[in-house]
Amino acid sequence: MNEKTLIVIPTYDEIDNVAPMSEAVLAVDPELNLLFVDDNSPDGTGRRLDQLSAGDSRINVLHREKKEGLGRAYVAGFKWALERDYQRICEMDCDFSHDPKSLPNLFTAIDQGADLALGSRYIGGIRVMNWPMNRLLLSTGAAQYVRIVTGMPVCDPTGGFKCFRRKVLESIDLDHITSNGYSFQIEMSHTAWMKGFTIKEVPIIFEDRKSGYSKMRANIATEAFCMVLKLWARSGFRRSPRKKTTD
Repeated sequence: MNEKTLIVIPTYDEIDNVAPMSEAVLAVDPELNLLFVDDNSPDGTGRRLDQLSAGDSRINVLHREKKEGLGRAYVAGFKWALERDYQRICEMDCDFSHDPKSLPNLFTAIDQGADLALGSRYIGGIRVMNWPMNRLLLSTGAAQYVRIVTGMPVCDPTGGFKCFRRKVLESIDLDHITSNGYSFQIEMSHTAWMKGFTIKEVPIIFEDRKSGYSKMRANIATEAFCMVLKLWARSGFRRSPRKKTTD
């Protein structure tokens, strides 16, 4: 691997997953670095992460005082990465719904010219395991809604398995990213797309978590619905990106 790469993983009550996830990511490539962003988990996840970090310099922990949501955790992690010399900055869940073995496919997409690689559950078919039908319909319906309203040609805009080139995050004013739930994924991808960056979707298999509990709530879906309209308005109701950003 010729570019320093950071994997940002938010955590809240993931004490059973952080050690196996660290092992699985580092097994993909021992040169990878991890940053866990913990929102003061009441189950002791933060203390467990401190133990892991003390034993391995590749594992880093960013402690936050309280639970403020997925978007704020990722923004904090991205800022941490930009303060250092990471050139590829990835995001993924800690519950193994995103398989670390798929990380090299994201890296390959970046190496082949993509500015943002998205792990896609829906490109070329549906590859979701162990989800109830109502949640699958909600997710696929949301994806279609995003495409219709914004014009962004992405099959899985709500997915949270991504790899950014550093320049993409540097170009975005992270303090003005307003969404916090799963709409954060839509806002980040749409912002990058409207700036002219190249997005490449990479097929992945998504499997529902095997331990812990889902943080999905009804208000998260409502936020995402409203955010799509805000993004369309923010872009001047345009449904196409600006001229591609060059190095």
